[in-house]
Parts: sequence; C-alpha cells; structure tokens
Amino acid sequence: MMMTTTTAMIFTSTQRRDPQPLPKTRPKTIVSTFLAFLHPDIQDTVIKMTNLKVEGRARAPDGWRGMDRTWLRAYLGLLILSGIYRSRGEACESLWDPNTGRPLLRSSMSLKTFRAYCSVLRFDDRRTRQSRRRIGSDKLAAVRHVWDLWRTRLPEMYVPGPDVTVDERLVPFRRRCPFRQYMPNKPARYGLKIWVACDAKSSYTWQMQMYLGNPDN
Repeated sequence: MMMTTTTAMIFTSTQRRDPQPLPKTRPKTIVSTFLAFLHPDIQDTVIKMTNLKVEGRARAPDGWRGMDRTWLRAYLGLLILSGIYRSRGEACESLWDPNTGRPLLRSSMSLKTFRAYCSVLRFDDRRTRQSRRRIGSDKLAAVRHVWDLWRTRLPEMYVPGPDVTVDERLVPFRRRCPFRQYMPNKPARYGLKIWVACDAKSSYTWQMQMYLGNPDN
C-alpha cells in the first residue's frame, strides 16, 4: 500500500467485530505475554550478534557479562521499566542511585553491566553487512532480520477491530542514519519515520513500515 499523506486515515471493514487476541497466542501471565512478543528467533539473533561483537574486541567493556536469554530479558525489561517510570532524559546514575534511584533496577543488574549492553548491543554480523546492503540496496540491513521478525509477529498476536488507523510516527533520533528524516512540524523534528497501522479502539500497533527515503535516491 502506498501511503503519502501525513493525515491519519481510518479504514472501516464491512464485518464488525470487537478486537480480540488470536486463540493460538492467548497469554495468561505477564511473563508469557512478554515472551509471546519476544520470539525465540529474535532473542537468539540479538544474543549471538551481541556476543560476537564483544568477541571481536581486544577488551570487553567494563561490567560485561556474556549475554544469554536471561540477561537479554532482564535488559529489555529494564528499558521497559524505565519507560514506565517516565525516565526519559534522566541520567543512569540517578536511576541506579542507592538513595533516590529505583531498587528494582539495581537488583536486576549493575549499572556497569547495563551500560555494557547498551554499548555493544547488535542485531547483525557487521562483517557481512555491506554485502547485504548491496543486495537490493537495503538501507535497513543492520537490523533487517530482527525488524522483519518483530514486524511479522505483531499481526499474529492480535485481530484488529473494524476500524484501523494509518498514520506516520516520527521516532526521535539525531545520530547518523541514511534514512533519518527532518519533519519541522513534529515535536522532535529529527528521527525515523514509520508508517503505523493501529487498531482505532485499543491503539494496538498491528503493522509497521519503515520509511527508507525515496527509492530513486
């Protein structure tokens, strides 16, 4: 589907039904819900490529612990928890402070280990990235495999209601990226533009498409 307008669009199906989870992926606990989205292939790819990155270094970062599924889940859980705490822009030292910080963060992993994971987290083998970029001029080669696994997982987890909203989302990002966009009408102005199809009632993200720029460029 070609989407060029910046105005949200709502599509209504003829068959009206309330949003409901697919029976084959109906989680019963918080942990099972978390793992239902975090497919084993996604976990194993991130673990393998992150460990590979450190193995290629002369020296591991301070606080490094070899990543496995337990450490990866703990790391992602802390990122989600930081969002729940509305900690955007708050220094890590403050979050891990023994007096004013969050005890759950400190009990999950040390600040050094958290920073080590942040510095080396990888989603692909950099040694083969350039060849994968040349095949089909894929600007998303660095994260393509994990991105596609995640994107295809979303519609498997949920059946949207009759009304689906399609709109663009600018994820704030100012570092170097070949498809970073400048949108002066957005609060962040610089970032990654994603077309998102969401259930209008629950706001569940049902499908996503990364905008990689003009195909002719």
